[in-house]
Amino acid sequence: MDGREFAASRLFADTVPGRIAYVERGEGPVALFFHGAFMNGYQWRSVIERCSQARRCIAFDNLGHGHTEVGSGQAVDFDAQAAAAAALLDALGVDRVDVVGNDSGGAIAQVFAASSPERVRSLCLTNCDVYTNCPPAAFERSIEAVRERGAAAICGRLLSDLRFARSRAGFGLTFERPEELSAETVDAYVGPLVASPERTGAFERFILSLEPRYTVQVAGALRRLEAPTLIAWGTDDVFFDLKWAYWLAGAIPAARPVVEVHGARTFWPEERPQLLGDLLLELWTEG
Repeated sequence: MDGREFAASRLFADTVPGRIAYVERGEGPVALFFHGAFMNGYQWRSVIERCSQARRCIAFDNLGHGHTEVGSGQAVDFDAQAAAAAALLDALGVDRVDVVGNDSGGAIAQVFAASSPERVRSLCLTNCDVYTNCPPAAFERSIEAVRERGAAAICGRLLSDLRFARSRAGFGLTFERPEELSAETVDAYVGPLVASPERTGAFERFILSLEPRYTVQVAGALRRLEAPTLIAWGTDDVFFDLKWAYWLAGAIPAARPVVEVHGARTFWPEERPQLLGDLLLELWTEG
């Protein structure tokens, strides 16, 4: 699914936290996809195409990301993000879901699972914030850049300079093959963040809200989570070391053995969608 087709499929749900943008594919039980920081539901375009044979796949834009619209006073921290996901499901009349998360979206997925375990049919976590590694130390420079220069300046540089966007100072550390990152993809992710002062402000608030208390406070609830859980982790990630995959596997009672994705980095679900799709189909079939 290319950018135009994805955009043409975009729907909106009016909820108390905001007007939430989402795209859905397929029919049957619902799978809900949580994307990472700087990204939006477009991150999951190829995975949901792969998985739509078995699920009604919903890829939505978090508060402060993509085309979701929130007010200036709306909280956008992890607790608020998890509540917004629940509000989206309520608006769509959906009870239980298979949850899939990556990067900061994986942390939000954990908070959602901890606060609404009865709504989680299964859980899949890929490279993401875990326990005290939130935000990861390697991301602190990005947070300080947003604090000092503002999100508009950072996003403007990413949009105007593809070479910078592909560099280690841009998305280079999060992709296994950053040289293949296209201008269209960068625009699909970053363009909406500067589409209006309100969106830029919400995104900036999100980045500056990142702290470990949200993931630390759900540790006990994760140890009581009964949902079948898949943990699939890229091994070449400077942000989310492989040890955090094994921390999750040790914490969640129904976790399967960790799947190590060799050579992959943070956003490997975008680069290896068939692999993740196959793992999810297996999880959903057996689970």
